[in-house]
Amino acid sequence: MGSSMATPTDIDLQLEKYRVELTGYCYRMLGSSFEAEDAVQDTMVRAWKSYEKFEGRSSLRSWLYRIATNVCLDMLTAGNKRARPMDLSESTPLAQAALAPRPDHTWLEPMPDARVLPTVEDPADTAVAKESVRLAFMAALQQLPPKQRAVLILREVLAWKASEVAELLGTSVASVNSALQRARATLAERDGQGPEGAVSDPLDEEQQKLLERYVAAFEGYDMTALTALLHEDAIMTMPPFDLWLRGTADITGFMTTLGSACAGSHLVPVQVNGLPGFAQYKPDEETGGFTAWAVQVLELSDGRITGFHCFLDTQRWFPLFDLPLHLEAKPDEVEERV
Repeated sequence: MGSSMATPTDIDLQLEKYRVELTGYCYRMLGSSFEAEDAVQDTMVRAWKSYEKFEGRSSLRSWLYRIATNVCLDMLTAGNKRARPMDLSESTPLAQAALAPRPDHTWLEPMPDARVLPTVEDPADTAVAKESVRLAFMAALQQLPPKQRAVLILREVLAWKASEVAELLGTSVASVNSALQRARATLAERDGQGPEGAVSDPLDEEQQKLLERYVAAFEGYDMTALTALLHEDAIMTMPPFDLWLRGTADITGFMTTLGSACAGSHLVPVQVNGLPGFAQYKPDEETGGFTAWAVQVLELSDGRITGFHCFLDTQRWFPLFDLPLHLEAKPDEVEERV
């Protein structure tokens, strides 16, 4: 490969080509947007430092994945499994709803599609990549021991051969196949726990219309219209709070009581975790504009919204999505919504 001839700029360009797909890999491994970006940065630094020793015996891509896997396995030795609120507790009836936050490291974190899904030619590959960063699949991955997690992602999501995964992990093909079998069995056990989203890629016309109706219902804070869009077993979560609600009555009841300050919000579409989502801006009484409130991630199935997940730590999420923390009120926009 003649790596000794490579200039620092050449090396940077070579490594940088893999940043998005490596971030996707580390994100699936770690369940955290910020830890994934740290892991990739660490991978790049290690690759840069040992580039001279890389003799091209394997492809640059598989070498980077080996480094990234080791970085992630080191980070996972603490045994932390990130979760969604419904992975940790039973749903709370609205009458007992209380907002108790848990530490950041508890939660599965949202991630903009653009940071983890590389542009590929084949629409089928894009669909698989999107499915593999959806919240339900990410939460299932978190239940796997770290090495099984790596094997499942490399084999099922990235379509590596068993022999390639064995070489990367320094183990045998039989051991890789066995780990994959155990990982599949664990994931199969989790199937059917609550309504799962079934989002087509790209969104079909019915799903586009559902989202338009959702925006109109949410911005108009019309609970009757919203109830018609929600699956009867829909789930609402609000990390960092561990409270989660199930069913239209409790969700709309929450929105008109504890969540009533969200009336009059403005929604901006975002692509998040392979799902449709919105950045929610709440009216700001002081400025007359709107202030960042939540990144909403929606799960859809059979013409209804089955999951409604609001990530509330705006200081972390809005910059990640390259979104401002404040919007000025636009007079024509305000008139339109009144």
